[in-house]
Amino acid sequence: MGGMRTLVMGDVHGAYSAMMQCLERSQFDDQHDLLIQLGDIADGYAQVYECVEELLKIKHLVAIRGNHDDWFHEFIQVDLHPYFWNFGGKGTLTSYLNHAGKNGRFFKKGSGYKTALASSDIPDTHKAFFEGQWPYYIDGQNRCFVHGGFKRDKPFHGQATSAYYLDRDLWTTAISCHNEGGSLAVETSFSEIYIGHTATAQLGVHHPLNACNIWNIDTGAGASGRLTIMDVDTKEYWQSDRIPTLYRDNLVF
Repeated sequence: MGGMRTLVMGDVHGAYSAMMQCLERSQFDDQHDLLIQLGDIADGYAQVYECVEELLKIKHLVAIRGNHDDWFHEFIQVDLHPYFWNFGGKGTLTSYLNHAGKNGRFFKKGSGYKTALASSDIPDTHKAFFEGQWPYYIDGQNRCFVHGGFKRDKPFHGQATSAYYLDRDLWTTAISCHNEGGSLAVETSFSEIYIGHTATAQLGVHHPLNACNIWNIDTGAGASGRLTIMDVDTKEYWQSDRIPTLYRDNLVF
């Protein structure tokens, strides 16, 4: 296949079948290519465990932390189900309950959860994976990879960690500037910025979108869209089938 490629993958949300399609269709080489995964491996569909197992096979991996990953990491640390697991957390719980041999021991009442899952049920390799996720990654070409965004009117480094995986203003402002034919002013400049978190489906499309120098790779794998993997140098991209066709009986959102 030639030299190492750098590929970026959007929000997976437990959709292991979609992730495997993207890796296979892009002919990803897990021993030579670099994969930058933009976060939100956790929550959504009930194959989070399998997603992490596959990512652990990749020799050159940069795993960015998403907000859903952060909520799972909180559970691993304190052994309590975080409030925000009301937003897709059933998929993560189901996945790890199944692999812990505690199938079906999941209950929901109102806004809360009670399950048999304990932090000790999470394999040490998975704990290390979520512990080691990056808040962002900046490569040698000054390309920035981050889950959500950042406060564009402040220096990039040193912002609250939550800004990197929760911010949406960067993308919405970029779209507005792009539509008006303007440019986006950012305190810390980057040659390109790659984000997930805010699905392009909100704009009626299920393919990567570029606005100003920002590429949005979240093409709706957390709902009814597709998962995307892109070569950051050539901008060629590959996508999974639409997620509902892969998980007809396992929709958890």
